[in-house]
Amino acid sequence: MLNLDFSVFPVLVTERLILRQLNNDDTNELFFLRSDENVLRLIGKEPAKDIKEVEELLTRVNESIRQAESIMWGIALDSVADKISGTICFWNVVKQHHRAEIGYLLHPDHWRKGLMKEAIFKVLDYGFSNMKLHSVEARIKAGNSPSAAVLEATGFVQEGYLKEEYYFNEKFYDSVIYSRLQ
Repeated sequence: MLNLDFSVFPVLVTERLILRQLNNDDTNELFFLRSDENVLRLIGKEPAKDIKEVEELLTRVNESIRQAESIMWGIALDSVADKISGTICFWNVVKQHHRAEIGYLLHPDHWRKGLMKEAIFKVLDYGFSNMKLHSVEARIKAGNSPSAAVLEATGFVQEGYLKEEYYFNEKFYDSVIYSRLQ
């Protein structure tokens, strides 16, 4: 079984990015990511209604990190390390199976620049090397071709297709499951 410990938060650095712990100063950027219809349209989530909702999310995220149940990084450009442009996380961690799900969001100003691919590679390296994960799963809304392309470019393979897996805004949606082994 995995024995996770995030008591010293792992700051990860790539050529262009700093992946760091989210803090209260990130609330406005996190609110944008969690409320912008363009960002959310392919992931099937209700937009955040106000800053308080995002503050509560941030509290839950950091408590989950303290409990070693999941981990979320803020994605900051190294030139503007105090402002996040996205998030990336391991969640739905199944410790006895050495498995976690990866999730991510990125500000539209930074789409199609290879930043998420860079972040995924770094987070996967941390997950396999430090967390001792054996496999990582990603679930995306069917038709989310940009996310599918990023996953495939980072070594994920499509494992399954779930018809009408979730209900959102009075409609059923299909999901595609990707995974990557160490």
